[in-house]
Amino acid sequence: MNMNMNKSFEYARVAVAVPKIKVANPKYNVEEIASAVMSAYNDKKANVIVFPELSITGYTCGDLFNQKALIVGAEKALKELLKLTCALDIIIAVGMPVRADNQLFNCGVVIKGGSILGVVPKVFMPNYNEFYEKRHFSTATSRVSDKVTLCGQEVPFSENLLFKDGKSDLCIGVEICEDLWVNIPPSSYHTLHGANLILNLSASNETVAKPEYRRDIVRIQSAKCITAYAYASAGQTESTTDVVFSGHSMIADNGSILKEVRFEDDTCVACADIDVAKLMSDRIKFNSYMGRFEDRNYKVVNFSLGSIGEDIRFDDKCTCDVKLERYIDAKPFVPSNKAERDNRCKEILNLQATGLYQRLNKIGCKKAVIGISGGLDSTLALLVMVEAFKKLNVPMSGIIGVTMPGFGTTGRTYNNAITLMKELGITLKEISIKEACTLHYRDIGHDSSTHDITYENVQARERTQILMDIANKENGLVVGTGDLSELALGWCTYNGDQMSMYSVNGSIPKTLVKYLVTWYAETTENKEAQRALLDICDTPVSPELLPPTADGQIQQITEESVGSYDLNDFFLYNMLRNSYEPKKIFYLAEIAFEGKFEKEVILSTLKNFYKRFFTQQFKRSCMPDGVKVGSICLSPRGDWRMPSDASYELWVSELEEITI
Repeated sequence: MNMNMNKSFEYARVAVAVPKIKVANPKYNVEEIASAVMSAYNDKKANVIVFPELSITGYTCGDLFNQKALIVGAEKALKELLKLTCALDIIIAVGMPVRADNQLFNCGVVIKGGSILGVVPKVFMPNYNEFYEKRHFSTATSRVSDKVTLCGQEVPFSENLLFKDGKSDLCIGVEICEDLWVNIPPSSYHTLHGANLILNLSASNETVAKPEYRRDIVRIQSAKCITAYAYASAGQTESTTDVVFSGHSMIADNGSILKEVRFEDDTCVACADIDVAKLMSDRIKFNSYMGRFEDRNYKVVNFSLGSIGEDIRFDDKCTCDVKLERYIDAKPFVPSNKAERDNRCKEILNLQATGLYQRLNKIGCKKAVIGISGGLDSTLALLVMVEAFKKLNVPMSGIIGVTMPGFGTTGRTYNNAITLMKELGITLKEISIKEACTLHYRDIGHDSSTHDITYENVQARERTQILMDIANKENGLVVGTGDLSELALGWCTYNGDQMSMYSVNGSIPKTLVKYLVTWYAETTENKEAQRALLDICDTPVSPELLPPTADGQIQQITEESVGSYDLNDFFLYNMLRNSYEPKKIFYLAEIAFEGKFEKEVILSTLKNFYKRFFTQQFKRSCMPDGVKVGSICLSPRGDWRMPSDASYELWVSELEEITI
């Protein structure tokens, strides 16, 4: 069953192949290449496969490239490869020497279905150290013709060729080894003219530290060009005389290495799924991408794949029957590597503290007010304030922490709040809101035994009023505690905890908050503060606006109302950062949370996410200033501008089509 691009969510499966070869034996090499193609197509369901530089002959032939027998043998071998793969719906890029215009060129030959789509000559020839390519090959700029006859087919011949799928946005450009290592690689121009997948046929030998450098240039070029990049390099069987090859091959996607292989003993085929839709979306979003365009007279060669992602297909229940060859991170905001995560936490806290420090310093304010509940968000905000006051070089007593016990406050959160404030040396105030709220319920005619939204929001607004008035009295600044996830879901009381004079957590997602507090706890030498911080991290997330249970436990668990923050943050990241459509987000969530959440839970939470995100924009439209620390921020002043009355129906209706 072939599915269209919408069903495959515009993933293209790309393979890099490193065949075992015999130098100067095209017949043997093509048999190995054909075997690798069969494996990639039949077993791995690849749409595109790329082989190393001069893979049909071998790269290290030296002066044998001047032998007509080798050149003729390479063409015969290519003809055999065309015959062996003529029935396969896959793009194949192989390397071989090609005679044209009284010269010999080092070329990438792109074929499909028994036809040669085009021949791309190498532009830059290394002629230093162990490389002496100019001895044998001419550069692409020396060509005279824009067509060449190969295997009886007259085909395009140019360094400025693009290969475009007529059924999708997939567009392929080709460059060869050294082309990538120059200051402006040909792939930079390829991508400006529409390529979103670059195939590099390479023969890069091994020396100490070279793999790290090679990996970096592949990764960075893919990021700079907002493209996918498949790099296939000559394998160990090319090793000869003074050089060793490892077959170091990679597939990158916009700055991320998806797949990497080195020193494989047998013929190696490695696959990854590139996200064509995301690449094209990012190019449109980051509109400086086309800032410098040079028309280089590109020729586009059209081809037709039966379907991109043909075997990444879905039934009517949006269930995929082939595993996606791409890692889907369930916590995209949180680095999985602890060392990297610790560094990230340190950097984020510094950014938050710097933002607050600069605001306080510029307005000449030496005091700041914060409500401390014993929950995660207010704890993180307090830690940021402590670091900001260190930068200000003023006493911690200038931080006024106010705990405001209400009807839902439990002993656990209250005690943690008190302990933390005492141990950090800030000014502690305790003001119960119960009497004020009871009076207010009476004034507005609300039955205090009715624990509805009015019952809850009265408490939230009373707390904000207290903080604002203390700030006036102390000539201080109210620091907001709400996080990015709460803003996305509108899980805050308008003109209550939604409001402050400066917000330090506004771009920190809930899934990251716990790691930031944990990191701080692990680095502090204050054992009592550490104990409180770690217990706060273990406390269920709750606004504590409803009375606790009879045994004093928290009754109101936030995630029972809005759904798991793991899911909601995953949805938020993929909607805003990746601009994915609802079905694609659902599909990726199935993969990322397999075994943790049932499909029904994922789907219902996603529907609720869209409804809340759209209907709660009015709260974000008037949110206070706050420091931006990551790529996703909902500030209405720059990062997210959305009408408050936009309809969510288009997004939710797409999810209604899914049956489970």
